[in-house]
Parts: sequence; C-alpha cells; structure tokens
Amino acid sequence: MNSPCPSLLLAAWFFFAGAAAGAPKAAWGWASTPLFSDRFTPFVPTPHRVVEKMLELAEVGPDDTVYDLGSGDGRIVIAAAQKFGARAVGVEIDGKLCELSSEEIAKLGLQKSARIIHGDMFEVDLGPATVVTLYQLTRINKRLRPLLEKKLRRGARVVASDFEIPGWKPKKVVEVTSDVGAVYTLYLYVRP
Repeated sequence: MNSPCPSLLLAAWFFFAGAAAGAPKAAWGWASTPLFSDRFTPFVPTPHRVVEKMLELAEVGPDDTVYDLGSGDGRIVIAAAQKFGARAVGVEIDGKLCELSSEEIAKLGLQKSARIIHGDMFEVDLGPATVVTLYQLTRINKRLRPLLEKKLRRGARVVASDFEIPGWKPKKVVEVTSDVGAVYTLYLYVRP
C-alpha cells in the first residue's frame, strides 16, 4: 500500500501549523493566514530518490547550471554538483537552512561547484540557469511563471515536483515512489 501523496501531507502540515498558530478558520482558511503567504512554501525535504529522478528527468550534466528555488537543506544542489557534475545554486530565504546547507557543501568540498544564496527566489537572477527545480505550491509556481518566462533562456528545463506551473504544458510527466512508498509527480517543462 502506498503512503499518502506528498501534496496531501503538505496540506495537512498547513492545516495543523495554522491551527497551532491560532489561525482563524484554520480548518479551511489556512492559506489566508500571514504565516502562509503567496511567496513562500514551508520546508518539506524531498526524498533523495525523488531528487535524483528530478535531475535525471532534466538530463542534468556537466554543462548545466542548476538553480533550486527554495533549496531548503541543499540536497538538490548537492546532488546536482556531486552526482551529476553540474554547477548548482540554491536560493533559500531561511537563514538557518541556508547556513546548514552551506556548511554541508563545505564539508563535502563542493564549494567550487555548489553554493547557496540567502535570498528571495523572486529576486534572484536566473540568467545563468539551464535547469530550475521547484517544490513549491501551485499558487507560488503561478507567481514564479512570469519570472521564469522573462529570465530563462530558450531550452532551459524546469522540473516541478507535485505542483504544476499553471499556464505551461509539461513536456513530460512521471511518477516516482520514495523509499517509504510516497508517490511524487514530476513535471518537466522546457522553455520555448
């Protein structure tokens, strides 16, 4: 039997965190609380098997520069540099996660090929990116879409986990099962 869908788990997290924060109407209004803006998604680690499948789906290689928007603990950045030989940049707004992932990059000796920017994913220059990875809610992907359309070069690949980019048609959709049986849906988009 498969584990619950990751997006269902994320929705449950929102519900209980909203309730714990004393959010009004937490049972149905969690998305309207200040804690859950239309700019940020809470950190939910992507399983390593899913990370590898995301990078494989984008056909990441040594000539690529991967940007992970909302990089959390840096696992996608680290995998892109360590296992796929790419240059990799994470963008993370949470200072503690930024520090944690930067320390891990240093510990692994990947500073020449991987780095974390402590900043807002809506303000980062995506010009160097050939691949962008996302694990954001659909409403945030919708807000990111104009930035991606404006800043990404033709042929750049975008892989979104579990949540589509509204208005874009995926080139490929695949499912991957984590080690604990949770099924993730990955969407590959290519900038025309």
